[in-house]
Order: sequence, then structure tokens, then C-alpha cells
Amino acid sequence: MTDDDFGFALPAFDADSALLQLKRALRDLKLGERGGSFERRGKAVLRLAIEHGAIAVQLAQRPTLTPTWDRLHVRSAAEQRKLLDELERRLRRWQDDD
Repeated sequence: MTDDDFGFALPAFDADSALLQLKRALRDLKLGERGGSFERRGKAVLRLAIEHGAIAVQLAQRPTLTPTWDRLHVRSAAEQRKLLDELERRLRRWQDDD
């Protein structure tokens, strides 16, 4: 046993509750939910689905009618925070472009 694990195991990643948390955070960012996707000004910018105990994410490179998607998988709380940070960066950039 190493000195830095303190005898604690990390909790298992619960994709269902993480998906609910993500949806709540996305609504706080003023994104509208329609089906399995989230929209900004009527254009899809994010799609979420649960696959194999993780959250499959499609994140638009630009908000267009037919966007090009970046594909990600969220398997931990750290990756969930990283996704939200990246989305906030893109939203700011898109707002500056408008």
C-alpha cells in the first residue's frame, strides 16, 4: 500500500447521476434541451448519451445547422469538470464571434 492512497478507494463513477448533473449544469449555461441534444439559439451544440457505463459526448466545433462533432467519453468526475470547462470556453468564443 502506498502512502498517498490513505486506504480509501475512489467511488465508482455513476454515469446516470453524472448525466443528471451535466444536464443541470447545461441548463445553467442557458442551453435548451431538445431530445438528446442541447441547443444554443436553435443550433445543436452538444449531444449526450450513456454507453457502457460512461457518458458519450458529441461537442460541436461550431454552432451550425449541421455541425462537425468532436467525440468524447466522460468516465470520471474529473473528465466531467473538464468537459464543462471546455464547453464554457467554446460558448465564450462563439459569443465573441456573434
